[in-house]
Formats: sequence, C-alpha cells, structure tokens
Amino acid sequence: MDDLVTNKNLDFNKGDKFQQLEEANSEALKGGGVHRIETQHKKGKLTARERLNLLLDKGSFNEIGKFVTHRSSEFGLDKEKYLGDGVVTGYGTINGRLTYVYSQDFTVFGGSLSEAHAEKIVKILDLALKNGAPIVGINDSGGARIQEGVESLGGYADLFYKNTLASGVVPQISVIMGPCAGGAVYSPAITDFVFMVEGTSYMFVTGPKVVRTVTHEDVTAETLGGAAAHSMKSGVTHFSAPNEVECLQKVKSLLSYLPQNCEDVLPVADFVPEGSNGKKLDDLIPDNPEKAYNIREVVDEVLDADSFLEIHKNFAQNIVVGFGRLRGRNIGIVANQPAVLAGVLDIHASQKGARFVRFCDCFNIPLLVFEDVPGFLPGTHQEWNGIITNGAKLLYAFCEATVPRITVITRKAYGGAYDVMNSKHIGADMNFAWPTAEIAVMGAKGAAEIIFKKEILKAKDHEKELALREKAYNKKFANPYIAASRGFIDEVIMPHQTREKLIAAFEMLQNKVATLPRKKHGNIPL
Repeated sequence: MDDLVTNKNLDFNKGDKFQQLEEANSEALKGGGVHRIETQHKKGKLTARERLNLLLDKGSFNEIGKFVTHRSSEFGLDKEKYLGDGVVTGYGTINGRLTYVYSQDFTVFGGSLSEAHAEKIVKILDLALKNGAPIVGINDSGGARIQEGVESLGGYADLFYKNTLASGVVPQISVIMGPCAGGAVYSPAITDFVFMVEGTSYMFVTGPKVVRTVTHEDVTAETLGGAAAHSMKSGVTHFSAPNEVECLQKVKSLLSYLPQNCEDVLPVADFVPEGSNGKKLDDLIPDNPEKAYNIREVVDEVLDADSFLEIHKNFAQNIVVGFGRLRGRNIGIVANQPAVLAGVLDIHASQKGARFVRFCDCFNIPLLVFEDVPGFLPGTHQEWNGIITNGAKLLYAFCEATVPRITVITRKAYGGAYDVMNSKHIGADMNFAWPTAEIAVMGAKGAAEIIFKKEILKAKDHEKELALREKAYNKKFANPYIAASRGFIDEVIMPHQTREKLIAAFEMLQNKVATLPRKKHGNIPL
C-alpha cells in the first residue's frame, strides 16, 4: 500500500481496509514526525500523547477525532496535513473518575490552532458539559494558525465562549507546557486553575519583540511571562512545577479535592486518626501583639495530616488559600497570614481570596476562615490602584456564598476587615474566637490616640499617658467577649479545641440550604 499520507493528503481507497485502519492509527501516533518529536524532547518537553499517558489512569484513554485534518488550501496547506491537526482530544479516568482532556501537539504546525483544531476542543467541552465531568487542557501552541486568518480567530472565540458556559458547571484546568501567547491566553484565563512548568512554559498577550518595539523594554520570554513571573507577580498561574511530570502529578492531586460538577457530592478520602491533641495551638499566639506567627501552623494542626493543598502559594502571600480535609471531608481554607505584611489585606490578597471563595461556592465546597487581620493596607499605591473595589470583591464573594461557612478569629479582627473576613454580619454560619482574639475598630494605640487625644496632650508625660490609655482600651475592647455577648461570636474556645469544634460544626451544617434573591446575576465590582 502506498503511504497513507502522500504529501499529507489522506488516501483510504487502496488495499485491505483493516490494514488501512492500522496504518492510519500508526500515522496519527507519529504527530509531526520523529525529528520534531526529538526536538521536543531536547527542549525538556514531552509530546502531547506522553503527557496524557502520565495524566490519565493507565489504559483508560479513549481518543476522539484522531483522523481530523484541517480544511485549508492557502499558502501550501493543502499539501501538508497531519492526522489530528495538532491536538489530541478524548476522555479517560484520573484516580478512577471520568475526565475529559485535550493536549496540543507542538510537533504539528507548532500546535497552532486552526478551525478544525478548535472544533475538536469545543466538542470535548460539550461532552464535559453534557456528562458533568472536569476538563483538563494541556496547552503547547504557537497561537492562531496565521495561514487560516479569520477561521482560526473564530475558532478561538468558539473556545472562549464554551469555556464561559462551562464555568461553574464543571471544573476546568489549564496546564501550560509551552508557549501560550496572544489570544490563546484567554481560554486559560477563563478556566478555574492554571498550571505552569518552570523554564519551558510562558504566557503573554504580547511577546518580547512587540514589547521591545512599543515600550523599549528589553525582556526575555521567561521574564515577561514565565512560571515565576505569573506565580509570584501577576497571579495568573495557581501552581508552578520544576518539570512536566511533577506538574501533572499536581493536577491529579488537585482533582482529588474537587467534585465532578456543580451538582456532584464532594469526594471523601480515607481518614486515619492522628495522635495530636492540638495543645501546640495554645502556645502559638505571641504575647506581643506586634509579633508574627505562621498561620500555616494553625492550618496544619487543625486539618487532617498532610492534607493541605495550597493554591496561589507564591502570590499575595499575606493571605493563604487552599484545600484541605477534616476527617476525610474536603473544605476550602482562607486564612490571613500574620507572617507577611502582618496579614493585612491589600489589592492582590483581596483578588486572590475572592476568586478562591467564588470557586468553592460554585462547587459546593464548605469554607473555613482563619482570621488575624489588622485592616487594609494604607497608601497611595493601594488607593490609586483600586483597593476599594478590590477589597469589595472579597466582601462580595463571601456575602454571595451559600456554602457552609465558618470563621475562627485567632487574634486581630480590626475595622472593616473584620466585616469582610466572613463575619456573622455577612452570613457566616458559625463564628468562633480564641481567648487571644482582639475584635475592635482599630488597634489599641491608634484608638487611644484618637479617643484620648485631649487627655494625652494635657498630660505632663505624653508617652506615659498614652501607654496607660492604650492599656485601658485593650482591657475593655481588645477581647472577644463583647462580640460574644452580642451573638456575633458563637463560642469562645480554647485553641486546642478548634479541630473538634470545626468537625462538629461542619457536620451540623452539611445539609444547609440557602438561596439568594431571584435575579439574573449580581454585579460583582470587577
């Protein structure tokens, strides 16, 4: 039989039909050919199919659209066709659970997106929506296929539209394992979680050459849009990994915390009781209110051992978000981090927290908040860049969330930040406080300077008088008992009781039903 692909044109009219099928299957597996596969490997990158083999359970992958090719004839494309047209699509299982996948093949036209290429991905998204299962997209593409012009651009728009329809219905995960530039970045941006690989993946709207021409900035692709830039500075990526194998393992780990869709029940993990009695927490809060501690110690002590999966770890580190388990049941955690900027809320922390809260609410994941916040970060940079609207995003996200919500105030809960961090007033179901909690309009020193300004100015020793007034304010207001007397705090508990109190409270709330007023949708301050 002649080559199945002659000048990359299909010929199914000769020879035995079974043999033709075998040859077609074999041809599809070659991608862009041995040479291009070797080039991919030399860059430290796997092929599209190798990535899917690592991601999915062994032997579970079922391919869809293996023989699809582009329909273009301009610029010599009619003489160069590859089976699959640069993207491998289908479904399989991850840890036994149905997952839809696509993996762009850089060895075929640089993974560029054509009309046919886009149609394959859209078909997978349609199946994910109809059957209620997550979708994982592996991106490794040079962008739109320039030779196709508007057909390629239309393909991207079809994909963006379908991503938007799927948002909040099924989990969508984007894995960047090569270039992702121009319009291509907007599909990952719409999805729920973005993964990147250090040194071999990058994302940007305009590349280094355009930046150099327009703004005269001399930057590399890595500096402009690499994993480090997006995990630490922009927050575009939620996870970064040193290599592709570790990256795909993180994807699998994340999926273990998520339901299949917005109406599915959360997966429950096997639970092994730990020996810790939580007494470590009783000594965690420093006597000096200005001294920091690491909120992750609280999180790790309260959750099941080694169950915390942090999201956005390197971005806006003054707030910590992630998934964890209590007796095997999945929850989302939002926690102020006193070890960074004293745990203050700023623009990036508010954005990070709001997006995570909204994701958890989309997929019915209960929320646990650990609060130690002195307020919002002051300064012209924050005000001029919209701390008001960005802080309101976090407030809005909590107010709108109908999942079970519990807050534990460990120390500071000052001013408007007290309200924002899942207070009773904005719909929290249960609010606990440690005896070390300080619930007040502001810190004692600032409050004393305002309330007792005249007395301090009249005193012979201003500093001594201020210290006395500060101590008096602290004694009266810097505690959880006034809030508890009003019912704003449901119970003041010893730190070592936290885990058992939370387990009981979440179990009590597991059948919670809450509805929002009838409307098309709210108008979150974007």
